[in-house]
Amino acid sequence: MEFKKGDIESGIPIENNAADVVISNCVINLTIDKVAAFKEIYRILRSNGRMIISDLVTSKEIGLESANSEEWCSCIDGALTKENYIDSIRKGGFKNIEIVQETPYIEAHGRKITSLVIKAVK
Repeated sequence: MEFKKGDIESGIPIENNAADVVISNCVINLTIDKVAAFKEIYRILRSNGRMIISDLVTSKEIGLESANSEEWCSCIDGALTKENYIDSIRKGGFKNIEIVQETPYIEAHGRKITSLVIKAVK
């Protein structure tokens, strides 16, 4: 195992097709460009490599102009709907996407927040 520091949206410091597995726990939700993050993950995964992520989705998205920095850091204001989150994974290149677990998390500001565990294979 090796830890490297990089930018998940535009510069994971790993060669193409080098990783067997990518794991994430509520990191992608903090990004502005989730599709770019998924494209980077797809780029570094080997053929048949897999991504296992846990993240939050919302019943209603808000725009960047309405985002509160504290709520963003709590993974609430940056959350996408489940449909848009899965679509972002597809746009990142993944085709085999499976929701492994779906758990209600909280209700905040009239939105239902749900925790998802997702597996996607390259």
